[in-house]
Amino acid sequence: MDMAGKVIVITGAGRGIGAQAARIFAEAGAKLVLNARDPDGIAEISAQIGPDAMAVAGDVSLAADVDALIAATMARWGRIDALIGNAGVIEPIARIEDSQVAQWDRVIDVNLKGIYHGIRAVLPVMISQKSGTIITMTSGAAHKPVEGWSAYCASKAGAAILTQCVDEENRKDGIRAMNLSPGTVATDMQRGIAASGINPVSKLDWSAHIPADWPARAMLWMCSPDADDHLGQEVTLRDAQTRRRIGLD
Repeated sequence: MDMAGKVIVITGAGRGIGAQAARIFAEAGAKLVLNARDPDGIAEISAQIGPDAMAVAGDVSLAADVDALIAATMARWGRIDALIGNAGVIEPIARIEDSQVAQWDRVIDVNLKGIYHGIRAVLPVMISQKSGTIITMTSGAAHKPVEGWSAYCASKAGAAILTQCVDEENRKDGIRAMNLSPGTVATDMQRGIAASGINPVSKLDWSAHIPADWPARAMLWMCSPDADDHLGQEVTLRDAQTRRRIGLD
C-alpha cells in the first residue's frame, strides 16, 4: 500500500506494536509523528526512519500534551491522515478488592481518556480536510471479563464504544473510525501478564502470541478503502478470513 504524502500520528510508539507500526508505515512511504511518555524510545525510532519522522514526547492522559502533539504535527506537515490510538497500560493486574485506586485510575486515564483526548484534538483537523482515519487499539477484554483485569477491561470497553460514537457522529464528515483487536501479542506487556500468573492468559505459552508486526500491518490495511466494510466496527485478528484479507496467513 502506497502511503506517500500521508501523515500518520501514532501514540505509544516507543515499543511493541506502536514501534512496529512506525516501521511498517515508514516502509509504505508515510510521514510519521511518534508519541510516547519516554522520549528516548521514540527519538531512536524516529532517527532510524529519518527526516520523514519526528518524535513528540507527551502523556496521552493529559489533554494539553495531546493538544500539543496535534499542534506540532500540523506545524510540521499541515495535515493528519490517520491517528492511531495505541498507547495503553494494563497495571494493576489485581482482583478488584486488592486493587489500588491510583493505579486503577491511571489505566482509565491512559486507555480511555487518552483515546478521547486524541479524538477530540484531531477531529477538527480531519473535519476540515473532509478525510481521516481514526484507529483505536482495543482488545477481546473489551467484551469479556478477565480475572485481575477490571481496569483494563473497563477502559478498553469504553474506548471501543467511544470510537463507534465517532463513526456515528462523523462518518458523514469523511472520517473513517475503527477498532483493532489483535489478540495476544508477543510484547513486553505480555511478559508482565505472564509474570502475574493471575488468569489463563498469563499461562499461555509464548508461541501462542502473534508477532507485533501483524497488528501493525493490520493498521496499514485499515487505512485503505479495502477496510471500509469495517467502518464503525472492530477488526479482530482472531478471525481467519480477516487475516487472509490482510495477508497475514
